[in-house]
Amino acid sequence: MKKHIPNFITSLNLLCGCIALFFAFSNEMVTAAVFVFLGIFFDFFDGFFARLLKVESKVGLEFDSLADVVTSGVVPGVVMMQLLSLSLFGVPYSIELFKSSEWQSGIELYVPFVGLFIAIAAAYRLAKFNVDTRQTDQFIGMPTPAISIWTLSLPLILIYQYSPFLESLFLNSYFLLGFTLLVSVLMNVELRLFALKFKSWSWADNKIRYSFLIISAISIVLWKFIAISIILTLYILLSVLSDRRKGINV
Repeated sequence: MKKHIPNFITSLNLLCGCIALFFAFSNEMVTAAVFVFLGIFFDFFDGFFARLLKVESKVGLEFDSLADVVTSGVVPGVVMMQLLSLSLFGVPYSIELFKSSEWQSGIELYVPFVGLFIAIAAAYRLAKFNVDTRQTDQFIGMPTPAISIWTLSLPLILIYQYSPFLESLFLNSYFLLGFTLLVSVLMNVELRLFALKFKSWSWADNKIRYSFLIISAISIVLWKFIAISIILTLYILLSVLSDRRKGINV
């Protein structure tokens, strides 16, 4: 019976991703974000319980990645598609917009689909993860949940921390296209990133991890959703610094 517990938790991740996808298509970004964050929560605990109960399996690994493709790949791709539509047309993407005579002959009508490159990049990154034996105590490329959270933070900032400057930035189509390219590359580039796995609780062995968690907590308190971009940038910088100290060429 216990061998089914991790897969059940993975199923909850996938269910949350499917629900989030529905709300993302409906441009209900807050609700979509809630279900994405909940799905990522389940994504963490399926692996935790698989290790705790000693029931890790190849099927479980594949199922986990398939669920992540939806929650941390397709959903952020659709969110980016909606943001691109808002930046270009001032309205969320819909079948009515697609059929509109005003835009039928314009190539810009298809530009929002570029946001779905995030889904493709996430699926490819997860496929590589399943066969890459180097990613036991580190990540090669940005984990898909981090990219999902980063992408979802953009509409949340516009809703809860609105400013004219941020609106002009986050609803600029060139910024959004650049962001899409950046996160797609980050997921698949040969960049070594430390994992938040503690083999011991000593400060000496985990200086970077503790420093990262402390700075992250302070940043969230001070800057809320804006802190997500700061935290992930810091994550990359600390990982590069850590690798250089170890003499690893990134």
